[in-house]
Amino acid sequence: MIEIKTKGDCVICILEGVLNGTEHIDVSASQVSNKKIQLVGQNIDSWNTDFVITLFNAFKQVSKENITYSNLPKGMEQLLRLAFQTPYKEEENPPQKLPFLEFIGEYGLRFCRSVKKGTMFIRECLSSWGRQLIGKAVYRSKDFWMILADCGPKSILIVSLISFMVGLILAFVGAIQLKTFGAQIYVASLVTIGMTRIMGAIMTGVIMAGRTGASYAATIGTMQVNEELDALQTMGISRTDFLVLPRMNALLLSMPILILLSDIMGIVGGCFVCVLFWDIPLAEYIKYAVNSFYLTNFLVGVFHGIVFGLIIALCGCYFGVNCGRNADSVGTATTQAVVYAIVWMIVMTGILTAICEGLGV
Repeated sequence: MIEIKTKGDCVICILEGVLNGTEHIDVSASQVSNKKIQLVGQNIDSWNTDFVITLFNAFKQVSKENITYSNLPKGMEQLLRLAFQTPYKEEENPPQKLPFLEFIGEYGLRFCRSVKKGTMFIRECLSSWGRQLIGKAVYRSKDFWMILADCGPKSILIVSLISFMVGLILAFVGAIQLKTFGAQIYVASLVTIGMTRIMGAIMTGVIMAGRTGASYAATIGTMQVNEELDALQTMGISRTDFLVLPRMNALLLSMPILILLSDIMGIVGGCFVCVLFWDIPLAEYIKYAVNSFYLTNFLVGVFHGIVFGLIIALCGCYFGVNCGRNADSVGTATTQAVVYAIVWMIVMTGILTAICEGLGV
């Protein structure tokens, strides 16, 4: 049974008997919002959590400072104190749809703020590189070697497998077309040029974006959630030096080696198809592959890979550092790191290809 009494600016709620959540508390928000609430227990035989929910819904507009408890069961009082600990907030109305011009303006402002934030982050990274050159960057060499081991040797298997399959697919597709002209021997040239010029770099970049870029974003984002980034800032340690710089260095060092491995495995994959399925002699395949290998193509591919490594590291660390402070934000940051890294790699591929064509490389 529940009895409500009003005494001046105080509302006394007397609770007694069996309390199972079926009770109705006849009070309105206006009656209790600016008053003190006193919850008094008298001969309570039993209660359950449904009743606690009913009681909370009746007085949820009241701040915890205005609620006092008297002679309540220990468990009930603890649950009520916990329920009233966080101030109640009315449900927010869904955002209204903006007129078209206002929407364009708001989108433009958000875009400008994002560009500014990204530019500032890149400038911080360049400053960290400058401090590293003069020996003033603050990070542990042990962290660098651990990160290098993760994005280098531990990536060899997946890069080899994917590159082998890409070379195999290139050989299949190329041979089907070249067989029409009786020129399937030139599949070796097609695979070699394609892998060394661009495909090895692109496939390695995509793999590293999904594997290493996501790892960077998740690791640093989790540190943001655990307030470890705030601790670094409090101790006067640059987050860019301590977290971003070793990750960029590790990727820039490992990408050329992984691209070399990718090129070799792609050519081996093409050899597998040509020798086993198209009856091309192994010696002939090797001959045409060696004749089609140009150092210029290989260096162009390596340069693409270095640019891709920088993009992956920047995207992963940027979204990790700017992550929110809950688990959902870490997932969002990880997804954004991978998506933005792949998009920017494709954009830079187009730009670098146009530059190479213009220079005749």
